Amino acid sequence: MVNDGDIGVLTVTELTAGIKTLLEEAFPYVSVSGEISNYKRHSSGHAYFSLKDDRSQLRCVMWRSANRKLTFEPEDGMEVLAQGALSVYDVQGQYQLVARQLKPVGAGALQAAFERLKAKLEKEGLFREEHKQALPSFPERVGVVTSGSGAAVRDIIQVLRRRAPWVSIILRPAPVQGEGAAAEIAAAIEEMNDYGAVDVLIVGRGGGSVEDLWAFNEEAVVRAVFESRIPVVSAVGHETDYTLTDFAADLRAPTPSGAAEIVVRDLRELKDRSEAVLRRLCGSMTGYLDLSRQRVATALTSYGLRRPVDQIGQYAQFTDELTRRLADRCFHDHETRTQLVGGLAGRLQALSPLSVLERGYAVCQRASDGRIVRNADELSVDDRVNVRLRKGEAFCRVEHLHDGREGHEGTEKNAAAAQGKRREEAPASFGLFDESNTTESA
Repeated sequence: MVNDGDIGVLTVTELTAGIKTLLEEAFPYVSVSGEISNYKRHSSGHAYFSLKDDRSQLRCVMWRSANRKLTFEPEDGMEVLAQGALSVYDVQGQYQLVARQLKPVGAGALQAAFERLKAKLEKEGLFREEHKQALPSFPERVGVVTSGSGAAVRDIIQVLRRRAPWVSIILRPAPVQGEGAAAEIAAAIEEMNDYGAVDVLIVGRGGGSVEDLWAFNEEAVVRAVFESRIPVVSAVGHETDYTLTDFAADLRAPTPSGAAEIVVRDLRELKDRSEAVLRRLCGSMTGYLDLSRQRVATALTSYGLRRPVDQIGQYAQFTDELTRRLADRCFHDHETRTQLVGGLAGRLQALSPLSVLERGYAVCQRASDGRIVRNADELSVDDRVNVRLRKGEAFCRVEHLHDGREGHEGTEKNAAAAQGKRREEAPASFGLFDESNTTESA
């Protein structure tokens, strides 16, 4: 303790320690009901959040040892009953509840309203993917609807100026929390659409509690975002904060600065890509020119260009050689086929009936029906037959038959008897056979 005359002066640490002692002794164990807000689980396992009602807030901390015993996952807007002891965080001089137990009581009023409106708008189709518009690749004018004095607008402008200094920024300031904020935001979106000179629109604000962000859960704002003819990027709060505007927007950004990075291409990135394309183009052209030079040099040193007359003479000689080879092949094929045809003709001539007649044989046919006679038993005495010779034809009558089974002597007697009988019976006018042109058939 530092003395200053008669007045006792306390240091900040001494005063804070005294308050902490009084609080911990006065409230060693309390049970507090309220709605969870700004719930954050640290990587260490500790949880930090606030309990609130319609008028006040109480900061709370829940150590990892107590956090492990929870049977549910706390969420913003959840009504809970927290049990623990009051204490003071010395570094900031703030009192807080060190929660040892946490029990759910029911969904908070804000969370219940959020879920009811979400279900209603989702049923109407305001969140469907087919209604989403594509963002322009290279916007020239970017509209921004947010608070004119908040950190969000400064972050957006800074990022846009750094990444795309050629882009025009059109700001329509609007309150982003409190009474009447939702109506102002919806009116700002409609004004931007009436203005019509904006390529893409960023709507949002910085982080805060559920109450701070509630204007972006109002039905008027959600419908204005859905009905916007300009593509809308929602940038409300931090990455873990979700509002109904995020679902209706064409694209959700994790933060306002993230929205600025999404809507424009980075100047440095565009330069790098342009330079890379230019390098590839130059490399391709250089390679093509080198190859062309090599082809020209090869052509200039080739034999065909150095001695064109000799080259033509070689082609002419080669053509003559092909002509000679073709003629030889044709002659050889002709000889081969001629010999083949001659052999086939000889075989056919040997099998021809005319060849048989040439050797002294004759063909005998019955005069009555022209049938060829092969055996003697097919004829009878006095039958008329036609005998075809090599030259000419004889018309005969059978006087005697010999079937090959009788002896030669008996045959001659039968023949003489038959011949005598026929001579007696033959008319004086019978003389149809010319001995010089015909042959009798025995």
